[in-house]
Amino acid sequence: MKKIYLGTNTKMYKSIKDSIDFVTTLAENTKDIPRDKIELFVIPSYTSIGPARDSVEKELITIGAQNMHWAQEGQFTGEISPVMLKEVGTEIIELGHSERRHKMGELDIDINKKLVSALNNDLRPLLCIGETKEQKDAGDAVKTLRIQLKVGLDGVKKEDISKIMIAYEPVWAIGVEGIPASPEYAEEIHKEIRTMLIEILGEKAKEIPILYGGSVNNDNFSDLIDKDEVDGLFIGRSAWDADNFTKIIKAVYKQMF
Repeated sequence: MKKIYLGTNTKMYKSIKDSIDFVTTLAENTKDIPRDKIELFVIPSYTSIGPARDSVEKELITIGAQNMHWAQEGQFTGEISPVMLKEVGTEIIELGHSERRHKMGELDIDINKKLVSALNNDLRPLLCIGETKEQKDAGDAVKTLRIQLKVGLDGVKKEDISKIMIAYEPVWAIGVEGIPASPEYAEEIHKEIRTMLIEILGEKAKEIPILYGGSVNNDNFSDLIDKDEVDGLFIGRSAWDADNFTKIIKAVYKQMF
């Protein structure tokens, strides 16, 4: 049985205290879940990374960062380097989230620089990809994802492939107004992504977990995780309450194992 990955990005919502309360409650609630079956990860704001990491055992919850600069150091006011993130216990780097792409103007080439830098610094990149509604309606979803993957994964060494994770987050499914993708659509796109990953990186890309994210909630998580090509869920607001996230985690464990 495959390993399942369940995680959340708390965006710009939780204070340091909120983040500590969140991860400690989550860790306590789920300590009976075998971590060789399910890996849990939380990606808080920069200021909460260190305190969150110090609050729970690494084996229980993996802590990530929502973005980073590709340089080790330099004159980049307002940015944060992989060295700094590792120093406070970061393990996962979320890259290419649609808000970074569409609100902050990040390009595929920028995301690629960050991904390669993350790997060079022994961090695990979580590469987010997804099409807009306009691209989907025009029949360009797969074409869009192919470009994001091909550019984003350029220069990845064979020995680093197993560190990578992919989060498929259709832009039209994210946020308060988001429309969840059907489990069937998610499965179809995840199959396309797997094929593209193998084309780009070779057979070893079969090891890369592909997570679905985009309005995952209490009503649809079970059908989504049940799909063969869905290796995990990257959950938004439904996971921001530790007790509700626990319900989802325990239900997934019971369903899958």
